[in-house]
Amino acid sequence: MPTTPKTTALRRALNLVLALALLVAAPVGAWAQETAPASPALSAPPAATTPSAPAFDPLVPPASEATPVATPADAPSAAIPATGDAAADPAAGVAPEVGEDSSVAAQLPHDLSPWGMFMAADWVVKAVMIGLAFASVVTWTVWLAKTMELAVAKGRLRRALKGYLASATLEEARRVDPRGPAGAMLRATDLELKRSGPLPADGIKERVSISLTRIEVAAGRAITRGTGLLATIGATAPFVGLFGTVWGIMNSFIGISKAQTTNLAVVAPGIAEALLATAIGLVAAIPAVVIYNHFSRQVSGYRVLMGDASAEVLRLLSRDLDRRDAARAAPQRVRAAAE
Repeated sequence: MPTTPKTTALRRALNLVLALALLVAAPVGAWAQETAPASPALSAPPAATTPSAPAFDPLVPPASEATPVATPADAPSAAIPATGDAAADPAAGVAPEVGEDSSVAAQLPHDLSPWGMFMAADWVVKAVMIGLAFASVVTWTVWLAKTMELAVAKGRLRRALKGYLASATLEEARRVDPRGPAGAMLRATDLELKRSGPLPADGIKERVSISLTRIEVAAGRAITRGTGLLATIGATAPFVGLFGTVWGIMNSFIGISKAQTTNLAVVAPGIAEALLATAIGLVAAIPAVVIYNHFSRQVSGYRVLMGDASAEVLRLLSRDLDRRDAARAAPQRVRAAAE
């Protein structure tokens, strides 16, 4: 194409317009690039300035669901057990008691000593415990009283028996001044001698033997007074305590049904209170049985001593009656010899 001055001027004008357009378009493009969001495929951040994202692990919970670390300020609240919906959450591993009365735990007895269990027991169980305690007191009272009584009675019988064995006649035996059943035997013998007078010796011995037997029976009955109560306590106290235990356990099961729980903290106190009645029954019964057997042996020994004293009195009586009969027969033999 031939170059003319007109075409040259036109080219210069076009170049100037293009230059001005480029100058105007450059700032507008930069501003649009800054304001528009960058496409992930086209605009990737430099590796040196952008941190890499952590790899996804299905076993590790997301950061929003992770368990927060307890700080010292949060430590007291962490020790408080979860209540409400948190307590019933299966993920927490806690199985709530269905229908459990929350007021039961507040009413549980904290004093599980014997006195505390007695105070918390039912009135029937309390009555049983009081009765068994009274029976135990009676047992030890009888033991103390009978021990002293048997000791005194045996001492008197031994001294009287020793004096009778050392005597040759009833008159010498009276000087011993016996007391208790042994003295009563000697007085009964003197009374029968006085009433019989010159009657035959065989009848006197028989009547004196009857009197001495009655004295032995009366003394044995007196020394065993109170031991029958020991036998009754020893035989019935365990069953009375068992009645208190059955009643207490029955009330415990009723309380369990009302509380609708089988928690050991709710069940144990009532059962312990009930078993306390059986324990007190055994405490009352075992010493009563042992003391009764001990007194049975002591009373048997006491009766043996009374039998010895009675036999010695009869021996002295027989000897005196034989002397009397011999003294009466001597003058008759002398007269017969003289005739």
